[in-house]
Amino acid sequence: MTPPGPVGDRFRRFRERLAAESLDRSPVSDDRPSTASGSREAGGRQGRRGRRRGGGEELRVPEAEFTSYYGRPVLKGPVWKWDIAAYLFTGGLAAGSSLLAAGGQLTGRPALRRAGRVTALAAVSASAVFLVRDLGRPARFHHMLRVAKLTSPMSVGTWILTVYGPAAGVAAIAEAAGVLPRHGLLGLAGRALPSIGHAAGLVAAGTAPALATYTGVLLADTAVPSWHEAYPELPVIFAGSALASGAGVGLLAAPPAQAGPARRMAVAGAALELYGAHRVETRLGLLSEPYRLGRPGRLLRAGRLLTVGGVAGALLGRRSRVVGALSGTALLAASVLTRFGIFYGGVASARDPRYTVVPQRERVEARRTGMDLPSDRAVPPAV
Repeated sequence: MTPPGPVGDRFRRFRERLAAESLDRSPVSDDRPSTASGSREAGGRQGRRGRRRGGGEELRVPEAEFTSYYGRPVLKGPVWKWDIAAYLFTGGLAAGSSLLAAGGQLTGRPALRRAGRVTALAAVSASAVFLVRDLGRPARFHHMLRVAKLTSPMSVGTWILTVYGPAAGVAAIAEAAGVLPRHGLLGLAGRALPSIGHAAGLVAAGTAPALATYTGVLLADTAVPSWHEAYPELPVIFAGSALASGAGVGLLAAPPAQAGPARRMAVAGAALELYGAHRVETRLGLLSEPYRLGRPGRLLRAGRLLTVGGVAGALLGRRSRVVGALSGTALLAASVLTRFGIFYGGVASARDPRYTVVPQRERVEARRTGMDLPSDRAVPPAV
């Protein structure tokens, strides 16, 4: 079987066939000559017009449908699975817990300090598991430490985890100083651990803001439309979600008398998270749709309700341990839903060609006509 030939040749043959069919179907008007010679002359003129103009009919390319070429998507979607969405949550939880622990450490609240340190170690350990699961082999994480590239969020994130992980681990281990013997080598270690843990806890807390936000920069650095366009908001959302999840740990683990810093963290985290989520659902135009529709929309709406409920419970039930525990659970659940909603919203935008093609056409049209887009959708001048 011979190949059909180049696309241009097939299109020309299609035009010729369309012109011939239109000649066969076109009626002769009443004011044309009725003689045979007149009919031949009119037919000759119309034939020439048909050859010249495609049968006298204007050929129009049909409106483009947002489909893919040869069954392939316009944009290659992210290969990440649910474990990366879970990694987004556990990384934020570790960061928020370290900040909570530092607050408890500096204000003399041992219950907050202990809960924050232990949760931070558990969360960063889970993050390592999820990350290695995605990479496929643990050695790949080690290989990424061969270079430090400030322009690569992945490289920067690897070094952040390398600094944060050991500091969080030492701070958590220092909580075991109270159960060690008072004499001998273990007694010496028990006396040294509180000071070491104090320093390690501050190092972990100092690294926590970078750990909480670098994943937002990482998502925005991809070509996924609804992630890339939301580059100002994603770090804000993830920072607020980290603070809210850390506050949830404090509300769950600490008695009401020691939970003051956790309540303040809950208010600050909820404000950042709700502001950022509102922006990505309203500012991006067409690219806001994936965050409002389908599963991502349901997850983000549920997360928003739980965040509001958790903060309300933390403020109104500040004397009740049960209300505090319920509020902490709501904040942790809200953080999970928000991270998964953002993740699946980006995946949905990569699958639908509309979210890639339409914004590109808008930018091209804006450059061509010189029209000004809204300030938050401004197109940089062509170089």
